Amino acid sequence: MLADKDRIFTNLYGLHDWGLDGAKRRGCWLDTKSFIDKGRDWMVNEMKASGLRGRGGAGFPTGLKWSFMPKVVGERPHYLVVNADESEPGTCKDREILRHDPHLLVEGCLLASAAMGAHTAYVYVRGEFIREREHFQAAVDQAYEARLIGKNNIHGWDFDIVVHHGAGAYICGEETAMLESLEGKKGLPRMKPPFPANVGLYGAPTTVNNVESIAVAGAIMRRGAAWFAGFGRPNNVGTKLFCISGHVNKPCNVEEEMGITFRELIDRHAGGVRGGWDNLLAVIPGGSSVRMVPAAQIIDAPMDFDSLAKLRSGLGTAAVIVMDKSTDLIRAIARLAKFYMHESCGQCTPCREGTGWMWRVLTRMAEGRAETYEIDMLLDVTKQIEGHTICALGDAAAWPIQGLIAHFRDVIEARIDRYAANPDHDGAVARIAAE
Repeated sequence: MLADKDRIFTNLYGLHDWGLDGAKRRGCWLDTKSFIDKGRDWMVNEMKASGLRGRGGAGFPTGLKWSFMPKVVGERPHYLVVNADESEPGTCKDREILRHDPHLLVEGCLLASAAMGAHTAYVYVRGEFIREREHFQAAVDQAYEARLIGKNNIHGWDFDIVVHHGAGAYICGEETAMLESLEGKKGLPRMKPPFPANVGLYGAPTTVNNVESIAVAGAIMRRGAAWFAGFGRPNNVGTKLFCISGHVNKPCNVEEEMGITFRELIDRHAGGVRGGWDNLLAVIPGGSSVRMVPAAQIIDAPMDFDSLAKLRSGLGTAAVIVMDKSTDLIRAIARLAKFYMHESCGQCTPCREGTGWMWRVLTRMAEGRAETYEIDMLLDVTKQIEGHTICALGDAAAWPIQGLIAHFRDVIEARIDRYAANPDHDGAVARIAAE
């Protein structure tokens, strides 16, 4: 179990003062100037050595991402954009940082920006986050007042933070759609290349990072890259915020060591599976956009990027959704399909047309009003969508369905057979409408 002395987010539950005084007592803003004085190369190399992989879902090495920014600042300024548009179903970690430990993010923005030669950072906050934005904006104001940021601040790096409140569109969590939204346009993902490191916000070099990825930068530089890399397993190191929801006795957010096994994570922090381990059916380990994993495969699996990838799933945002044997898996995945249909921006034909088609088929399958051959047809459509869209929303819509078919095809077939033996068409339609 991760020791309290090694936790970065020591006010995750809001039990202490979230303001500047409380943050300083917990070690924030300590030695910040010394890190900036060591120069851009030292900060980037320290992040590389730490082994930190992006906490927003993709798991791309953070230090490497920082290094893609041009070494020389030319006519175009450099920007940092922080993705606080936390809209993935099941994910609720970044909001706690914004509410309860906002100064970790403010300090991280300063350090990350200095490491990339940026003097301005934009923090894009999810539209539904109200108290989160208020707390973070208050923390930014406190930092300005204390001259920790701003022009001629005490750290010697002129730096401004702009807090931008979105309008509640899931697609704006995609980095290039976020840039479009920041520029005042409709949040539609851009074709890549060019990548944001070359042509990003306002056509200038830009790096987009997740809240958690930036918020841990100060702790890594204070305690050293070797300290952070000492947790977990090779290529999967550090501490990680896990969001545990669903059929557990104590749903919670918790900071733990990367690579903790699923069984240990649930037993130690979530009070175990509701009804005991024999009642576990399946788990979505990384937010709604990754494939579910059956109980037998995940119980003793390490919760890290590579281990879950071997199970054809992913750590994603580490939003662990636990489902016991009372779960109607077809209806659960149909509900996710409806979400992605609703949130598709409509720019790409496979996603615009395919997400609605998949939801309609799954809705019928949930009641059994389908034919067995449609299972393979549905799987084929997911593969026609996967990898054929500008952004990853198409993949996110396809993968949960692929996981359902791969592991629980028999459940779908049994539902279809049961309906065929005793059809209740009117009752089925009425129940769908009511729900």
